[in-house]
Amino acid sequence: MATYEPNSQWDQQLSHSSSRDFYPTQSQSAMMSVSRSARSLTAVAAPNQYDMEQEIYEERQPAPEDDNDDFFSGAANQDNGLAYNPALGDYRGPGSVASHSVRAPSPPPGPILDQSHLRPGKQAALLSHERTLELYRANAKKTQDPELQFEFAVFMIDASKTMPIPAQTPGNVMEVEKAMEKREDLIREAMALLKRLADRGHPQSQYFLADCYANGIGTVKNKQDFERAYPLFVLAAKHNHPDAAYRAGVCCENGWGCRRESAKALQFFRKAAAALHPGAMYRLGIAELNSELGLSKSPKEGVKWLKRSAENATAEFPHALHELALLHERGVDNVLFLDHEYSTELLAQAAELGYAASAYRLGECYEYGKMGCPQDSALSIHYYVCFQHFFTSRLL
Repeated sequence: MATYEPNSQWDQQLSHSSSRDFYPTQSQSAMMSVSRSARSLTAVAAPNQYDMEQEIYEERQPAPEDDNDDFFSGAANQDNGLAYNPALGDYRGPGSVASHSVRAPSPPPGPILDQSHLRPGKQAALLSHERTLELYRANAKKTQDPELQFEFAVFMIDASKTMPIPAQTPGNVMEVEKAMEKREDLIREAMALLKRLADRGHPQSQYFLADCYANGIGTVKNKQDFERAYPLFVLAAKHNHPDAAYRAGVCCENGWGCRRESAKALQFFRKAAAALHPGAMYRLGIAELNSELGLSKSPKEGVKWLKRSAENATAEFPHALHELALLHERGVDNVLFLDHEYSTELLAQAAELGYAASAYRLGECYEYGKMGCPQDSALSIHYYVCFQHFFTSRLL
């Protein structure tokens, strides 16, 4: 932009026009054009009337205060003489109409986590159940690793449980039979693989195969077969499998697949308890408290086993937590002191692990205000609902 040089005649007229309109009249504009024509030889480009008016306006205006707002002033976004204008959202040069800062309102926020632009490709697809089984089978046949073969057998058993069987109607009898036959073939293949692994001395396969027999999987008419399960439990227990030792003790205690022998059951329970099996420790604790399995009554030893079981409690074996809560509720002479607060804490831990009896007991405590619990209908209903859920889930 050309530099403005004041004209004496123009300045005199301007000094007498303070009370009039700021902008020059038509005659004054003519004089400005004459003065600019004289300077046209040295100026790069002659400004128009708007440029002259803008220069005069800028000279008469006070200098703007520096508010250190680089973003809105455009100082932080200048590149090669271009200043960023936030009102227009782009860079404008020196000849731009908007030469000063304008604070524009913030744009409306976009949609949160908008993933509408994501689309699956043409080749994107999940493998079918049969295709997954074929790939798993091919990999299992390529290796001689017993762990991988055992995982494949477990996968087939789990797949047989979830395999859909359509509801039988007069028009789809053949379809139902084919689905049932496919399930039986899958179980048969898995059981054959488990038998080979068990014969080779794989303890996990021995235990899992015994568990299948005990639950009527792969047996005649899907009936429980403890006569075939018990020897496998014993074999796996000899390989220091804690669950197998505990299950062998249960079989000996109840005479399932073997003679009822309390001494032998006690031996298996002690073996499993040495491996910190919570079920075996709980059974030993109850036997010590009630003088069972040929043991003399010893509350002190019984409480010790229950405490060790409670420290290792799981969702499958939360029983020791509940039993200890009942003992602290009434106390045991010279062994366990009465502590209602700790009793309710143990009940809550057992209820969190899904033990129905503990949830029901807590429901009673909050309903009637027992064991130091306040009467709270909301908590009472909560634990009663938990009891109903846990109880029905175990039945299923």
